[in-house]
Amino acid sequence: MTAFLGMGLLGSNFVKAMINKGGNVNVWNRTASKATALEQYGAKAFATPAEAVRDADTIHLTLKDDVTVEEVLAQAQAGLKPGATIIDHTTTSVPGAIQRTRTWKEKGFTYLHAPVFMGPQNALESTGYMLVSGDQSVISRLEHTLSKMTGKLMNFGPEEGRAAGMKLVGNCFLVAFTTGIADTLALGKSLDIPIGDINTLFDSWNPGAVLSARLKRMTSGSYDKPSWELNMARKDTGLFIQAAENKNIHLAVIPAIAAEMDRWISKGHGGEDWTVIGSGAI
Repeated sequence: MTAFLGMGLLGSNFVKAMINKGGNVNVWNRTASKATALEQYGAKAFATPAEAVRDADTIHLTLKDDVTVEEVLAQAQAGLKPGATIIDHTTTSVPGAIQRTRTWKEKGFTYLHAPVFMGPQNALESTGYMLVSGDQSVISRLEHTLSKMTGKLMNFGPEEGRAAGMKLVGNCFLVAFTTGIADTLALGKSLDIPIGDINTLFDSWNPGAVLSARLKRMTSGSYDKPSWELNMARKDTGLFIQAAENKNIHLAVIPAIAAEMDRWISKGHGGEDWTVIGSGAI
């Protein structure tokens, strides 16, 4: 028997996928209607976490944050089957994941943090990426179960909390990437460029294709053979800002990037490759 606590968009579709594969799943959610809505698919909803986990060998969590995970697990503890396995897919802090692994082991349970890069559709289709790290014997035991939930299971080794950190790194990129797109659209608006033309540009030119090469360049420690000088990148960044200001349009991240470029230029790096601005992070 499997229990699933947290029936948001991700959790509810994980449950549907488990049921579609023939699983029996108990479910709970703070807003009870989200749990009972899954009974039409074959899940069994319960009013409390303790009731939901009572006969479960494995308990999955998809919750909000560290605080919520701690609260729900505290409520579930009375109903936990001896030796049960807790698999937490919540995006949390690294210290939180490390501490919970230790705490629940001391209580006689297995806790594995397994965050995901998956949207609701991925959860339903069992595609996307799931991250794990820590006790390799635990991961080996659970690998078959976890692999059925996702397209790719990524094991980041024996260090507890590494999976939590990798999830945060990935989400940081997604946040920066999406905010960068927002600034790109804002600049297009200030230049009276239709969104259709912007779509046409990126349908043909995919800057994401250079991500791996750009990462390697930024972390190489060598910036003396520029493909785009920092001075020139800063000049173009000034043009972005001026165009937006001319139309009283807000840019969220570009001004901060300009300030960072100015900081590196003031230190004498203006003639180097512009990726030098990332060298302080390595």
